[in-house]
Amino acid sequence: MADLNTKISDFLWKNLSEKHVTGKKDPFWNSLSRTGTEIWLDTGDIEEAEAIWTAEMSALTTNNTLLNKEIQKGIYDVFISEAKSVVRDLPLEERIKEIAFILNARHGLRLASKFGGMVSVELHTDTAHDIRAIEYYGKRLHEICPDQFMVKVPYTAEGLIGARRLRDAGVRVNFTLEFSARQNVIATRVARPDFVNVFLGRIGAYMIDNKLGDGSGAGEMAVIASQNWVTGFSAKNPWQTKLIAASLRHYNQLELLAGADVFTIPPKVAAAGRKTLKGKFKPKMHENYSVSLYSSADGARIEKFWTVDDKVLNFAERLAAKVPATGVELIHIAHEEGCDDMFPSLTREEKSFIASDGKIPVHSRWVKHIADGKIAPDTLLNLAGLASFTADQKELDERILGIIS
Repeated sequence: MADLNTKISDFLWKNLSEKHVTGKKDPFWNSLSRTGTEIWLDTGDIEEAEAIWTAEMSALTTNNTLLNKEIQKGIYDVFISEAKSVVRDLPLEERIKEIAFILNARHGLRLASKFGGMVSVELHTDTAHDIRAIEYYGKRLHEICPDQFMVKVPYTAEGLIGARRLRDAGVRVNFTLEFSARQNVIATRVARPDFVNVFLGRIGAYMIDNKLGDGSGAGEMAVIASQNWVTGFSAKNPWQTKLIAASLRHYNQLELLAGADVFTIPPKVAAAGRKTLKGKFKPKMHENYSVSLYSSADGARIEKFWTVDDKVLNFAERLAAKVPATGVELIHIAHEEGCDDMFPSLTREEKSFIASDGKIPVHSRWVKHIADGKIAPDTLLNLAGLASFTADQKELDERILGIIS
């Protein structure tokens, strides 16, 4: 396998000839960066990123969905066909997975070469519940571009353990698919990643789509609470973790959340903010935003997005004291510590609901489980996010299969 990895690495770097972009300084983004916020673009589209890239921007982040969008354009079809010969000796299923890995790494290298910043690259969704696979593919991505790649590992029981092992091995980790302060407390204490996230746009969408509120406040409170917990832990830890306010949905969040460690901003949101806002940013990480909820939100446990109780803290410290060897063991500890709703046991039918509903779960399906403390909104969004990424990864894999078969 070592020989194959060398061949793949050589293939990845072959004919890489992106013309480097030198971003110009922009007073608008400079004002934001002076609040302490790093500015990353949330896209895999090179032309889209180039149109808005400035000297104040330091990274780009992709995921299974964003990569799939690029692959479905057909721009890598010839590359896929060429990659076929590199992995020809593997069984078909492994060939597909290796080419998916190659595509992820190649596109990441193009972004790194083009813009000169850090690039977050995400693991294949098949690894989400496989600690060994997380370690194996995470280390390989790191070895390909150790100075610029960050490896994205999803928030799962196995992901927490796998990310910790990667971090201990010196791999830069962007731990992803978190939606709440309590998830980020667990991630910071156990996985010790370089970055954790709050996907705040989906929190607002969950409220709006399920008619629980107008979408304001909850995502912002989740970011601010997470930031304060992560900052507090990092001040005491020998390692440093930063908080990403991920995938902003509206340009006004640039002002509402200025001072967060990192923004990952879709280019359209960045462009709208640049056009509309005055660029007079002030740190807002000590704000206390009101959350607009309708009466239908009674019992919906929306506060789970920003509150961290003693059960969660005890769970985090128990895991930090001795990281479990398996995801099953971690989940067992969660239930022992009264954190059942963070790692629930779901039936096959319930898992199918998660997959079929898309990125935003249908709240009405889960009202009783939420009331009984068996699941929570942040957990639902995490499970739905992974299921959505899995669907996009499957579409990407099917395109590979169509080309190499």
